[in-house]
Amino acid sequence: MADECDLCLLGLIILSSLLTDTSGVNVTHVFISSGENVRRPCNNDLSDCTSTTWTYFRRSAAVELITEGIKKKDTERHESLSLGSDCSLNIKNVTEEDYGFYTCRQYENGGKQLTDACVSLHVLHVSPSSSSSSSSSSQTEISPGRSVTLSCQLYSVFCDYWVDSDGLHLLWVNQTGVDLTTDSKYQILFSLDHCNITLTTTLLNDDDNREWRCQLTHRNQLQTSVRYTVNGFNNTGSSQQLKL
Repeated sequence: MADECDLCLLGLIILSSLLTDTSGVNVTHVFISSGENVRRPCNNDLSDCTSTTWTYFRRSAAVELITEGIKKKDTERHESLSLGSDCSLNIKNVTEEDYGFYTCRQYENGGKQLTDACVSLHVLHVSPSSSSSSSSSSQTEISPGRSVTLSCQLYSVFCDYWVDSDGLHLLWVNQTGVDLTTDSKYQILFSLDHCNITLTTTLLNDDDNREWRCQLTHRNQLQTSVRYTVNGFNNTGSSQQLKL
């Protein structure tokens, strides 16, 4: 494992590259929704992965996920990780806990260190809640006349910086892509850092198959989105479910 000073230096380099874009380090930014799979390659084309080490870190914590081509089994969510034949890091069913920085370090024959690959993973996650269920559930039991709230959070290191300075934007839209802030039926609220946006509405009988999407755009380009749809609603007033 890289020593503490090496990790601190790496963190400062990445921070510098984010805030000033002058460090010369190539940081790849990946925007993804929770529940999806992600694959990130290393920079170098090697015949085998025995010199490949993937390290994950966020804030002051650093964990080696792959060490010299071998997956560590004592890390959280190790079962969701795998090393590709090209030394890429694969993460299945990404969760909001997976956001942060990932680095790939490799050495060629003779021990010369090659150029590191640095990846910043940003994860978009939506949590539903209602008066009759937990907000941690991805499938919420609700009924006509009840209020439902959907919280859309961007999990990202330096999220407030990205929103303020680099054109990241969250918004709720309907199935035709219309911004829901234009519809008085919906209450749309941002957190102070604009890294969370909530949608609150009271369901009506005509909300059968209603779809809402939380979208993440970067400089007006869509990066990823999460879709929620009301299914099984009818005019008898029976309960139904809000599904991802």
